Amino acid sequence: MANKETVKRAQMIMGKLSELYPDAATELEFSTSFELLIAVILSANALMFR
Repeated sequence: MANKETVKRAQMIMGKLSELYPDAATELEFSTSFELLIAVILSANALMFR
C-alpha cells in the first residue's frame, strides 16, 4: 500500500497533467485497467519492431 506522501504526490501530478492536457485521449481501446495494460505493452512492442 502506498504511503500518504506518495498518494499526495500522485494526486498533485494528476492534477497538473489534467490542467496541462484537459482534452487528453488515447487511441487505445480498452474496457478495464488490465486491457489498457495489455494494449500499452502491445503498442510499445509494435513500435519497437518497426
